[in-house]
Amino acid sequence: MTEFRDYLDLAAERVGGTVLYATDDYFADKENLLKPGKAVWREHEYTDRGKWMDGWEGRRKRVPGHDYAIVRLGLRGVIRGVVVDTSFFRGNYPDRCSIEACDERAETDVATLEASARWVEILAESPLQGDSENLFTIDSPFAFTHLRLRIFPDGGVARLRVHGEPVPDWRRIGGLANEVDLAAVENGGDVLACSDMFFGPKHNLIMPGRAVNMSDGWETRRRRGPGHDWVIVQLATEGLIQRIEIDTNHFKGNFPDSCSVEATLSADISSPATAWGEILPRTALQAHTRHVFADELEQRGAVSHLRLNVFPDGGVSRLRAHGRATQEGSRTEVVRRINTTLDVERDLHACCGSAAWVKSMKESRPFANWEALVEAADQIWEELDRDDWLEAFHAHPRIGDKAAAQHGSGASRWSEREQAAISSSLEGDRSRLAEANLEYEKRFGHIFIVCATGRSLDEMSEILENRLNLTPEEEIVEAAEEQRKITRLRLEKLVLR
Repeated sequence: MTEFRDYLDLAAERVGGTVLYATDDYFADKENLLKPGKAVWREHEYTDRGKWMDGWEGRRKRVPGHDYAIVRLGLRGVIRGVVVDTSFFRGNYPDRCSIEACDERAETDVATLEASARWVEILAESPLQGDSENLFTIDSPFAFTHLRLRIFPDGGVARLRVHGEPVPDWRRIGGLANEVDLAAVENGGDVLACSDMFFGPKHNLIMPGRAVNMSDGWETRRRRGPGHDWVIVQLATEGLIQRIEIDTNHFKGNFPDSCSVEATLSADISSPATAWGEILPRTALQAHTRHVFADELEQRGAVSHLRLNVFPDGGVSRLRAHGRATQEGSRTEVVRRINTTLDVERDLHACCGSAAWVKSMKESRPFANWEALVEAADQIWEELDRDDWLEAFHAHPRIGDKAAAQHGSGASRWSEREQAAISSSLEGDRSRLAEANLEYEKRFGHIFIVCATGRSLDEMSEILENRLNLTPEEEIVEAAEEQRKITRLRLEKLVLR
């Protein structure tokens, strides 16, 4: 099956892909692997090392072992398929290849990747054909940042294409609580369809940066009949649009006369019943200009797709849709993060300190939606025993204490923010609260657990005093319910800052 090639190339140079390392590139540079366009053949061209080849090629291996290259993807994402292209390598292509992948910070150096990254085989050792596009479907649910292409034992590969779906790490790029470009390819936007793209592919519209020339945009034929051209963009997640940019950079004699933008919130835009509402009325455009629309937008609430209409035809280099994710959009991204993160234990442990809860949640993946996720989280929590509950309680600092380093950076920051409402008034009452905490711990044998978000010092003190009147059996159930609330709130924070 070749359908995976409809997905974006996550390793493309234009989105930031790069070859970090190769064991050997004596005959042809490793950087050629990710060059745009197909490989070319130059019949009589040689270098001082041998025949010029448009690809990556090492020496003939005369010792045990094999060659490999490490690629940093331009976009973290779930890989649906790879193309190992051996074009023009006829007597010098590898016999076999395999691919491993890992999920690490983009800036991780090669030595660290080699020494401590968790590499997962996503393509078992497979035969290659020479002078061919070798297509391999990848069946892995996880998002990766780096690949290691192994070739056996040596030889040349012209191009490597890595097709998949971007899965941004929202917390590292500012979080979904902030304004982001919901249409951008690096954030998970996608171009689903267009009326025509004779001169320029539709996906150019949402690529990073401004267009480098006229070929780096979406451009249609000259329309000779009635109607107008259009393109549909699926946003990274459901959101509220605050600004739209339409850039005609480099389009000078072939820009559209005018444009409009419609939006919808729909799970199936192919349905005739899908209702599109205008958010930018038909507006004149100028040549070679970055147009920014904010006050002109008609607010229509949450949207999932945009349709850019151009009248009657022409070229647009970039479309930007700046906005904020809705709560539903953020929750959808939480589910995607948990489903696709290979080492998800860290995220889950920041939400709940019970190892048994973390293990069961990991094993329950994938979750169909937010409702399924929180239902599983609640059910798993309720089925744990007292020792598991106490383990989770122990992962919290005392109410009124500064979050301790041993509780982990993510959980510590969240604890500080959850207690922010009482921190400002705490100095004069810190000793009183400390005494109440000690009395509670002496009575019940564990720290006082309460969902502190939005609560004042007086509220916290009143809750603590009331719960001191409970029996130990009643209180452990009460504390477990508060932990359940905290866990749910923290799950929502996984894509926020």
